[in-house]
Amino acid sequence: MKKLLALVLASAMTLGLCACGSADTATTTETAEVTEATETATEEVATTEVAAEEATTERTTLIVGFDAEFPPYGYMDENGDYVGFDLDLAQEVCNRLDWELVKQPIDWDAKDMELSSGAIDCIWNGFTINGREDDYTFSVPYVDNSQVYVVKAESDIKSEADLAGKVVGVQADSSALAALEDAEGKADVAATFGDLVQFADYNTGFMNLESGAIDCLALDIGVANYEIAARNGGYVILADQLASEQYGIGFLKGNTELKDQVEKVLLEMVDDGTFGKIAEQYADFGLVDSVCLGK
Repeated sequence: MKKLLALVLASAMTLGLCACGSADTATTTETAEVTEATETATEEVATTEVAAEEATTERTTLIVGFDAEFPPYGYMDENGDYVGFDLDLAQEVCNRLDWELVKQPIDWDAKDMELSSGAIDCIWNGFTINGREDDYTFSVPYVDNSQVYVVKAESDIKSEADLAGKVVGVQADSSALAALEDAEGKADVAATFGDLVQFADYNTGFMNLESGAIDCLALDIGVANYEIAARNGGYVILADQLASEQYGIGFLKGNTELKDQVEKVLLEMVDDGTFGKIAEQYADFGLVDSVCLGK
């Protein structure tokens, strides 16, 4: 009986030791797995940060989004090439940084989607800063601009007051439209219009003005000067203006690194006179008087 009891006790002790050993092994295994997972996650974060840093350091292209119907800032010339003041500036910046400039025409009302998706790196095309300061990371302003009204030279519309009951055209999602919808701006004036028609681009707007489908077109003064000169006159700009504003290069909100890179070179171009020389190429459209950078 005593021998039997001793055997039972010995077996119980052996089982207890085995159980403790199994628990210790499981705990050790779990700890190792957690440690390994933590190290893997840390490595992944580090790898992502390095990749992001390398992507910036090794940039070889700059994709500029622009409205191809917005002369003299960005448009297609008679040879089918995309040209313009802003595109010339962008090309010079890229030349100095040894980047390839990719000129990407966009629908103006889709610019935010293009930028947020990464399809373009910036919006550089007569892009108004005023009212958008919190939506993008902007460069320093480089052009002082005004929003104006254009009518046919023979029109009986001589002032803003004469627009009551008339059909006025404007580009969709433009600064001119924003001014006409601003309660503190020209919304009271717009309320007197017979209609306010939106177009995808200003070339279409001028075609409608020429045909008589609209009585007036509201737009940027630089574009107005270009279009009037290109059409050999026949149109006038009213003395009354909608608003004054400034242009800047718009980057994705928070992308200060790319903004700083581009802006640094742009300011160097101002200091060495290149910026002014490029503006002089568009003197017929009032750009020499409109540029504000370096003045």
